[in-house]
Amino acid sequence: MNTRTPKALAAAVTAAALLAACSGGTKAASGGGGSKTLTLASIDQGSVEDVVKAFEKANPGVKVRYTTSGADQYQQQIRTQLSSGTAPDVMSVWPGNGNPGATYVLAKPGYLRDLSDQPWAAKLPDAIKSVAQYEGKTYTAVFGQNGIGAVYNEQAMAKAGLTPPDTWTKLLDFCRAAKAKGTPAFALGNQDNWVTQLVQYALVATTVYGPDRDFDQKMQAGQATFAKSPWTTALDKYLTMEKTGCFQKNPLGTNYEASQQLAATGKTLGIIQGNWVIALLKQKNPKGTFTLKALPATDNPAETLIPAAAGAGYGVNAKAKNEELALKFVNFVMSPQGMNVFNKKQGSLPTLPDTGYQVDPSLTELSKFIETNRTVPFMDQLWPNPKVQQTMLSGLQEIFSGQSTPKKLLAEMDADYKAGS
Repeated sequence: MNTRTPKALAAAVTAAALLAACSGGTKAASGGGGSKTLTLASIDQGSVEDVVKAFEKANPGVKVRYTTSGADQYQQQIRTQLSSGTAPDVMSVWPGNGNPGATYVLAKPGYLRDLSDQPWAAKLPDAIKSVAQYEGKTYTAVFGQNGIGAVYNEQAMAKAGLTPPDTWTKLLDFCRAAKAKGTPAFALGNQDNWVTQLVQYALVATTVYGPDRDFDQKMQAGQATFAKSPWTTALDKYLTMEKTGCFQKNPLGTNYEASQQLAATGKTLGIIQGNWVIALLKQKNPKGTFTLKALPATDNPAETLIPAAAGAGYGVNAKAKNEELALKFVNFVMSPQGMNVFNKKQGSLPTLPDTGYQVDPSLTELSKFIETNRTVPFMDQLWPNPKVQQTMLSGLQEIFSGQSTPKKLLAEMDADYKAGS
């Protein structure tokens, strides 16, 4: 997911769930030279270390000289290194567009080697391919992803005598029943503006991309707009959920931390969030059981899709000094062994099926949706600039406070989108 601003979901997920990056550090393996030494720059601090150890063990005599750093620092450095010819053989690369280290941004000027000929490239799900590719060629080895859905507190659900709904009509009935029992269905922390988009994204996945998987391509070609698309339907459903009482009182007065507390302690039956929230809920209620389910947006469960964000992966320098070893490392990252080490450390899910990964029971449904290609990228990953997302975040808060309207917001998003990169 792209790193943009501290308040954006992109940054929140990148910092908290995908990157696990804090202050920068450098670690270099001793010895080695020439064809036996690989250079690597990574933002996966706390997880890449174990992958490097496993790679070196699987390749006796090979040494990996690597650095780890926080996302902001890394993004500033990598473009300078690439343009000056001092970049490492392998480097962290974000999916999609929108920051200095993203796939589109680095592939367009020819900084990345085409990885389409590697054995895993054709196996990537379509939702991942769309953000790992540039002009139809795969440049980024994306190993992990996260999803957005309704995370239910199983104990609170049992107490209320309710079950997760799988259609739009059942969802509204569920909200009414929960409200009648004095326990709102979902906690919503819209005081933190990045939270505002999560319900919208969950609804857009099905209403927009269910009937048209090529919507992003049509937007890029100027053949579609937010205002004249089912984005209007999704936004209307979001507001219908609010009017039906699906959320606790005053979402704008509730921050992310407080919304976690509501869901963790059973003051609400759940929360609409990314799978990264489950670990936070368990911290607040160690005895609780939390399960992520898809949020329905139509009355046909077979149509439901889940937004799933590809995390940062790895690319190979087009001018790598050790291309053979670089490709070997990237293929190791995409192997069951490398992928499972990364995803276990980061709390994410593998991008490829058949890795033997032991999925936490709370993520069983998300895992099934990923395996059956029923996911779409987080919408902002394919937008031409970060301004579109920022306009959406502030606009959703204004709609909830009665200061704006859906029509006005979508028109503003269209204007920002057309402004390009």
